[in-house]
Amino acid sequence: MESTPPPTEPRKRGRPKGSTKAKAEKDKDTASAGTTPSRMRGSAGDKRNTAVDEGYAHWKQLVPVLYDWLASHNLVWPSLSCRWGPVLERGTYKTKQRLYLSEQTDHTQPNTLIIANCEVVRPRVAAESHIANFNEDARSPYVKKYKTILHPGEVNRIRELPQNKNIIATHTDCPEVLIWDVEAQPNRHAVLGAADSRPDLVLSGHQDNAEFALAMCPAEPFVLSGGKDKSVVLWSIQDHVSTLASDGTQSAESASSIVKAADNSTVGPRGIFQGHTDTVEDVQFCPSSSQQFCSVGDDSCLILWDARIGSDPVVKVEKAHNADLHCVDWNSHDENYILTGSADNTVCMFDRRNITANGIGSPVHKFAGHKAAVLCVQWSPDKCSVFGSSAEDGLLNIWDYEKVGQKKDTGSKTPGTPAGLFFQHAGHRDKVVDFHWNAHDPWTIVSVSDDGEFSGGGGTLQMWRMTDLLYRPKDEVLTELQKFKDHVIECSKTS
Repeated sequence: MESTPPPTEPRKRGRPKGSTKAKAEKDKDTASAGTTPSRMRGSAGDKRNTAVDEGYAHWKQLVPVLYDWLASHNLVWPSLSCRWGPVLERGTYKTKQRLYLSEQTDHTQPNTLIIANCEVVRPRVAAESHIANFNEDARSPYVKKYKTILHPGEVNRIRELPQNKNIIATHTDCPEVLIWDVEAQPNRHAVLGAADSRPDLVLSGHQDNAEFALAMCPAEPFVLSGGKDKSVVLWSIQDHVSTLASDGTQSAESASSIVKAADNSTVGPRGIFQGHTDTVEDVQFCPSSSQQFCSVGDDSCLILWDARIGSDPVVKVEKAHNADLHCVDWNSHDENYILTGSADNTVCMFDRRNITANGIGSPVHKFAGHKAAVLCVQWSPDKCSVFGSSAEDGLLNIWDYEKVGQKKDTGSKTPGTPAGLFFQHAGHRDKVVDFHWNAHDPWTIVSVSDDGEFSGGGGTLQMWRMTDLLYRPKDEVLTELQKFKDHVIECSKTS
C-alpha cells in the first residue's frame, strides 16, 4: 500500500486484479520472448533481484544454525492468507495438523480455498542436514492437499473459529463475510467454468466491499469485520454454529442440500460501529470479551470499541502512525497491550491504560526494523512480551519488548540492530503477506509470501521454528553449551 494513497480509493494490499500469474506461466512468458526467466522486468528490478538473491543465499547458509525445523513449500499461485487449523494426530516425532491457505489466480482457473494436512516435526527431532537441504522451487512432503473449495472471488483473509476450528470465515472482494464448515463442504476440482462452492453461512451488514479486516472472538462465537464503508460490523453465529456442528457428520451432498434449503443462511449484524473516516483495514477482539474490540484503518486511527456502551468509539487515537494502518493485534496474556502495524514501516505498542478518552497517548514503544510497509502483526501465544511482524520487505521479524532498554553485553549484538529485535526470518524473497503462530506447537510459525513482483510469480509457504537456544533462559542455554563443549573436548582427547 502506498504511504499516502488517494483518500477516495486506497490501494488494495496484495496483487492488483488481472495481474496474477502462476510461477510456471511467468517463466513460460519470458522464455517465449527469447529471454531467460527473470523475477522482475527492468534494470531497477535486476538490482533489487540481485540483492534479494544474495541475502537469501546468505540466510540459507545459516539455516542449520538458526532453526530447529524448517519446511519450504512452493505455491504455483500466491496465497494472501495462511492459518493453522485443528490438530489431527500427535505422534512421537511429528504432529499432524490442518492448515488453511488459498490460491489467488488470474481467472484462467477458479480461486480456491485450500484445506491441507501438514506434518509438524517436533522440537529437536529434525536432522541438521535435512533442514538445510530443501528445494525452494519444490513442493514440501510435509504439506498435502486434503480438500479444495471453489471460492467465489479471491480469498483475501482466512480466520478460524476458536470454538470449532473446522469452521472458518473468509473475506473476498464483496460486502459479505462467508462462513465455511470445511468438513461438510464437498471436495471440488479447480476447473474453469465450474460453479463456485456454496458457503454454509453468509454474514451481511456492510454497505461496501469488506476485503481484509476480519476477526473471530476467542471468548464466544462472534465475528468482527471492517470494510470500505468505514464501518466495523459485529455478528453472533451462536445458534448457527451449533446447527453446523450437528450437521457435520452428514455426507457432503446432504450438507450442501441443507444449506440450499435453509431459510436463515444469511445472518444480519448485532451492531454496526461508525467512527473511521476511511477504509477499515483490520479488526481484533479483546481476548476475554465478545463486546470489546479495536480497529485500525487508512485514516491512521486506532479505535477502541465497547458494544455494551453503544456504537460510538470509546477511545480514538487520531494519529496512531504517520500513514495508513494495516494491522492490529491484542495481547492475550496482558490485555492492556495492543500492537499496530503501518505503511510507515513501523510497529507501535500501545497501553490502553495510557490512552485518554480524547485519544491522547503515545505508544509505549515504536519498533522500527522494517524497510517497507508492515502487513501483519501478531502476539506470540508462548511468551507475553514476544510478537512477530511481517512486511513488504520480505522479512518476518520476531521482537521481545522486554529486551527494549536492556543493557547490552559488549559485542553481543550487531551495531544498529533495532531495540527489541531478536530474530529475523529471511526465508521469503518477496513481501510476507501473512503469518500465524501455532498455538499447539510452541514457537512454530507458518508464513506465506506473494512472490509476484520480484520472484517470478506464485508464492512460498514456510513452516518453521527457530532454535530454542535463542529464546530459552540465558543461564540454561549457557549450561547446555558448556556440557556440549566439555563433551567435544573429551571426545577430542580420546580420538
